[in-house]
Amino acid sequence: MLKKHSEFFVSLFFICELSILAFCWILSYCFRFHLKLFIPPLNVVPLSTYLYYLVIVLISWSIVSKVMKLYRPRRIDRGAREIADILKAVTVTVIIVICFTYATKRFEFSRLAYMYFWILSVGDLSIERMLLRKTLRRFRTKGYNLRSSLIIGSGPIVGRVINAIENHAELGIVINGIVTSKTKEIDGSTAGIPVVGFIDDLQDIIDSTPCDIVFVALPLEGHQYMGNVLRVLIGKMLDIKIIPDVYEYIALRGGLDTIDDIPLVGLQTSPLYGWNRVAKRSLDLMIATLSLVALSPVFVFIGILIKLTSRGPIFYMQERIGMDGRMFTMFKFRSMEVKAEEETGPVWASERDPRRTKVGALMRKLNLDELPQLINVLKGEMSLVGPRPERPVFVGKFRTHVAHYMLRHRIKAGMTGWAQVNGFRGNTSLEKRIEHDLFYIKHWSLWLDLKIILMTLWRGFKSAY
Repeated sequence: MLKKHSEFFVSLFFICELSILAFCWILSYCFRFHLKLFIPPLNVVPLSTYLYYLVIVLISWSIVSKVMKLYRPRRIDRGAREIADILKAVTVTVIIVICFTYATKRFEFSRLAYMYFWILSVGDLSIERMLLRKTLRRFRTKGYNLRSSLIIGSGPIVGRVINAIENHAELGIVINGIVTSKTKEIDGSTAGIPVVGFIDDLQDIIDSTPCDIVFVALPLEGHQYMGNVLRVLIGKMLDIKIIPDVYEYIALRGGLDTIDDIPLVGLQTSPLYGWNRVAKRSLDLMIATLSLVALSPVFVFIGILIKLTSRGPIFYMQERIGMDGRMFTMFKFRSMEVKAEEETGPVWASERDPRRTKVGALMRKLNLDELPQLINVLKGEMSLVGPRPERPVFVGKFRTHVAHYMLRHRIKAGMTGWAQVNGFRGNTSLEKRIEHDLFYIKHWSLWLDLKIILMTLWRGFKSAY
């Protein structure tokens, strides 16, 4: 009954999307031959001809969506992955239709019409999927369209899985019980979820307990049970989700790669590779270049003030540790007296540091002394946003006393960072700074970078008043 019910809704969903594609195809025809938005057409192709090729569009979509499994259950998938699949499927469909049109040569097809169809289809199908997701989430939070599950495992990782599922009611997943090797291994945070049996009796439990999804969350020490568990589960009508037994050791963004068909789970994967790295570098270059041009009068003015109020160079250059532990020379406007560390040695500057110059106190309050680091950004030694770089003497001290300290060097150091905009800069809690730096690396995105830049500018504006 459940399977037939699911098939009915998938069929309804499929028909709905065929209707959307048909609407987009006809609308693209109207945009091209009647609205004439850009280049006027040399001749108007009859609508009947486009309706003939609409059949090819719908057949192509039916095949492509089937091959790409576009209507598989996505209860746990992210929305971005679904939109990416739609983009691929529409693109392949359009290419098939173009090839068919070219092969049959019934008419001179319009490139603009196909472009309109591609844009409208990707946009409309994405919006339709997002609306469907929101509707399903609302139903599931009210107790409709639920799926039952079992968790196989023990230890703290089981508690994390339960908390994650309970924190996302929109997934519509109900946990019917836990299957473990020993009752005492269950973490205290799983209170309320019954232990329905032991792994040795898994076959009988699966046969007698309603279940659509099985989460396998065995700890490292329980790895000897994995073979028996999979032998029972494989081949049954179940959605099997395996939480890697190394999950709790993931320090940065966990990554799943493959070599041929071999999955590789990364424990300390940096997000800044491939196009992500290109995008971040492009943002750095664009903003740093514009900022240096716009702020060049400010550079000149600050340089004059430094020379008029204290003896010594305008810039202060200091060795810092950057990405992958490489050393580089960081530039700052000099805000302290020359030879400020002769008596104290390498120390962090305090809020009312007596070594500051007259202009240096104001520069440090407004963070103007950091502006020359835009040069480091242009050189590629730093980024606009990232963990603040430390001096080698401090890195050597902290790396042996602070857990995960060196992981902050998996990406470029930044002029500002998540720790700084949250108040952890200078002589503040080192543990909190590391915690914020690792949070930034795990959750990096261009939007997060832009958010941090705006927060930095706002804090600088507030400090000036």
